[in-house]
Amino acid sequence: MKIKTLLVNMTCALGLALAGSASAQEQGGNFVYLVQPEPPSLASFLSTSGPIGLVAPKIYEGLLDYDNDLNIVPALAESYEVSEDGKTVTFKIREGVTWHDGEPFTSEDVAFSIMEILKKVHPRGPASFAEVTSVDTPDDTTAIFNLENPAPYMLRALSGYESPMVPKHLLEGTDPRNSDLATNPVGTGPYVFEEWKKGQYILLTKNENYWKEGLPYLDRVVARFVPDASTRTAAMENGEVMYGAYGAIPNIDAVRLREMDGFSVSTDGYAMINPMALVEFNSTREPFDKPEVRKAISLAIDRNFLIDNIWFGYGKAATSALSSNFSATGLYKAEPEAYPESPDVDAAIALLDEAGVTPGDDGVRIKATLDLIPYGEDWRRAGEYMKQALMPLGIEIELRYEDVPTWLKRVYQDYDFDLTMNYFYQLPDPVLGVHRHYATSQIRQGTHFVNSSQYSNPELDELLAAATTEADADKRAEIYGQVQDILAEDMPVMNLFEMEFLNVFNDKLHGHDASALGAYGSFDQVWIEK
Repeated sequence: MKIKTLLVNMTCALGLALAGSASAQEQGGNFVYLVQPEPPSLASFLSTSGPIGLVAPKIYEGLLDYDNDLNIVPALAESYEVSEDGKTVTFKIREGVTWHDGEPFTSEDVAFSIMEILKKVHPRGPASFAEVTSVDTPDDTTAIFNLENPAPYMLRALSGYESPMVPKHLLEGTDPRNSDLATNPVGTGPYVFEEWKKGQYILLTKNENYWKEGLPYLDRVVARFVPDASTRTAAMENGEVMYGAYGAIPNIDAVRLREMDGFSVSTDGYAMINPMALVEFNSTREPFDKPEVRKAISLAIDRNFLIDNIWFGYGKAATSALSSNFSATGLYKAEPEAYPESPDVDAAIALLDEAGVTPGDDGVRIKATLDLIPYGEDWRRAGEYMKQALMPLGIEIELRYEDVPTWLKRVYQDYDFDLTMNYFYQLPDPVLGVHRHYATSQIRQGTHFVNSSQYSNPELDELLAAATTEADADKRAEIYGQVQDILAEDMPVMNLFEMEFLNVFNDKLHGHDASALGAYGSFDQVWIEK
């Protein structure tokens, strides 16, 4: 007996919907949107860097997609079946799909993508597919995932952004870390890579052989890189670009543009990612190897100040290692002692004294460098706030802002940092987005957006492993409660606030919010009103 989830009917319904509304959409046109900063590469199978996510999912696809209500939508897999014991998931692979170089897409590509790429070199893949022991391919259109234990969360990790399918015929026998696909990607998606003019733009063109009949609508998609924030806003106002997400248009300008005719602002398209702004500590470097020091910094931060004055009211103060959005599944537990509603400088100083971190003759206890994620002016301003907020503790902060490749190398390859301001996606389940921050197994030098703190706690590792396979909801909630208790004490990562990213767009633009992935979606349904 198998529990079967059929998506074929959904595919038919989607096709009818598109056919019925075809007259409403307009074919053709060039769509220019902002990507800030410039991606370090287009190898989304190696890095989940935000700028990569803004481009690569237009080229690469996943087995599944997700609508704005988080329902599963067919993509390269047109259906799937989950066995009664949850240990076998069988995907029916769509026929007639080809790679952009003309080679057929088959179940062999699926098996290779999962077992040789995502499980080995992707930042989140080892957690997402930890239970997958093998993938059988009895024919070109069947991929059978064999699991050690049930992993229902895996079905939420199969989008083109999160788990891109890659071409076996171009990667097999090579080192994926040095692949030409990083700068010349080949996917199955609605747009084909055409040109990358460094420092200016990436050009994608319509995939004339795309498997979705009638899509995409656009002829060309251009991802523009504009380093200066005011210039990006001006480009939006004068019509040079039509869309900006993930802070491309600073909130200070977004709140102004939303009052102007011809422009809109929304927070749609982020339901799958649960973004959390945070600070990572290098727990191997003094004095940040002391939990008291890390907790003291958390106690001194006014999270609501950051939200109100830098992000203009968009966000919610963090209160635990998990986002409060996990309340719906019972996994969230508030930790008010570690995450107070307002700063408690006296308590912070007491913790520093307890740790033996005392002031020198100049009143300074700690001199450290804060590396800022190089994603725009908001983060620079947040760094300036951090510098001021830590002064009363006797902590003297120097800010460092570098380009994306240098920052990624410093933090995730060289571990050459004291603390860094960043943001992580906690995703629809903690296994997918949270474990990578704290598990000892996620100290993976050279892999981006994993455990750069190099924090290791055997007790926590056991709890994370137990939560991964626990099917009982109450027991799982109890485990995550213990996880949050430990992380509130050890604080290897200090969460700042639950982010609410803004989409700023020209009102002539339509279809950019068709998926729960938003700007990280394929843009296959985007069209421009003429």
